[in-house]
Amino acid sequence: MKVTVVVGNPKPESRTLDAAKAVAKAVSGSEPDIVVDVITLGSGLLGWGDDAVKAAVESVSSSDLVIVASPTFKATYSGVLKLFLDQFAGGESLRDVVAIPLMLGAGPGHAMAPDLLLKAVLVELGATVPAPGLYLIDSTYTTDSVLLDYVDRWGAVLLTAAGSAS
Repeated sequence: MKVTVVVGNPKPESRTLDAAKAVAKAVSGSEPDIVVDVITLGSGLLGWGDDAVKAAVESVSSSDLVIVASPTFKATYSGVLKLFLDQFAGGESLRDVVAIPLMLGAGPGHAMAPDLLLKAVLVELGATVPAPGLYLIDSTYTTDSVLLDYVDRWGAVLLTAAGSAS
């Protein structure tokens, strides 16, 4: 199973990246195979045809399980992530890919954002999202039980879906 992490944080090597890797490991039992820290793609995100962006899109599209993560900005996912997701061709781009929408925030006020906003765009791109999105508090995700509770409840569903999609 090919597991990929996509992180749309304007800061490279962010807590969002750390949390997404933790989700990948908790769900699959191992480190992600591919990590796309979107901000490192730089100005290639602003146009079409950049080789590094194209390679990242192809890696994501050929994955079985993708954790798509963003910090919460103005109650939604980041513009950097939007720029990356705009690089996908359309409704079949993520066909046969199981996705986990993951967002981090400072408090519980935007806990529905992964389901209301990020899940919608992933489904629009053709991904299967068989479980609720995951919202983590950025200051406590390493010490609270939210991630482990999520995996206990949804891990088998996600792995089954990813296994049958490939």
